[in-house]
Amino acid sequence: MSASAEVSAEIEKLTEIKKHSHPIVAVVVLFGGMFALLVAIGLSISFGAADIKLATVWTAVFHFDPDLTQHQIIREIRMPRVLGAAMVGSCFAVAGALMQGMTRNPLADSGLLGLNAGAAFMLALCFAFLPGLPYMYLIMYSFLGAGLGVGIVYGVGSMSRGGLTPMRLVLAGAAVSALLGALSEGVALYFRIGQDLAFWYAGGVSGTKWVHLQIMTPWIIVAMIGALILSRSITLLSLGEEVAIGLGQRTKTIKLVGMIIVLILAGAAVSVVGAVGFVGLIVPHLTRFLVGHDYRWIIPCSIVLGGLLVVLADLGARMINPPYETPIGALIALIGVPFFLYLARKGGKEL
Repeated sequence: MSASAEVSAEIEKLTEIKKHSHPIVAVVVLFGGMFALLVAIGLSISFGAADIKLATVWTAVFHFDPDLTQHQIIREIRMPRVLGAAMVGSCFAVAGALMQGMTRNPLADSGLLGLNAGAAFMLALCFAFLPGLPYMYLIMYSFLGAGLGVGIVYGVGSMSRGGLTPMRLVLAGAAVSALLGALSEGVALYFRIGQDLAFWYAGGVSGTKWVHLQIMTPWIIVAMIGALILSRSITLLSLGEEVAIGLGQRTKTIKLVGMIIVLILAGAAVSVVGAVGFVGLIVPHLTRFLVGHDYRWIIPCSIVLGGLLVVLADLGARMINPPYETPIGALIALIGVPFFLYLARKGGKEL
């Protein structure tokens, strides 16, 4: 098939994508998801070691009284935790959607492609050699570690004769993640920082404070706006690089900017919640199943559904065995592992 015929075929595919997009469903998912997210946030704030009525939560949010213990619990402990969970879920979901669109790999996810393991390795080095490092610098080193991890994965996956395929990318990600995880454990054992690293590995938002949110929120807002601006270009790129170039897209620039956005989102999320995987795998697939393949709808819906998933996981983590907490990474993995195996069995195809 000639290049012009290939481009024509892909343009027809773009027309089909537009035809099979579901904007009305997307609006329902977006606003319905926002309502469900607000309800989940309220329930999550009210539930804990000391159950608090939803009316008290409402009063504490809008008419805060510093002399009331329950208001202090809500404002200083539970609100940053729950809002952090929502932000982290949104970050992972959008990062996964961007990676799947740019690489045309439906198995792409920050946890499966070495970003989490790279960030963990860099944080282990920080805990060992730079104890007491301010949180802002931890986020910066998380970005560097995430970039290191994904760079090694892409390098290893591209070395084979057949080039980079979805399955090779996943296998390279598993190998590099195992290597970086082993190195992190070795550093933890030698420098006796295992407890700090184990708490981070378990995945959880219990330690999230307002200062963490203040530092990460501007970065996340800028990255989310950038993802929304790139959404149309990601839709074209998901059809193939030749089509995107034929339609006037600067694919190298789009990939570079997109990867920077992914690193910001994944690095910020990993530095807060730890090594939580599969959010960026599950949510984009579910969103595409509901709203179609237009990333102008996939990305905003992923923001809402990703936040909803992690908030509900955090709520479930506190309800399963109170007063103890179950790691949210383990809860999400109960859904994510079968989902990943299902996609792998289909050869990496969409739902």
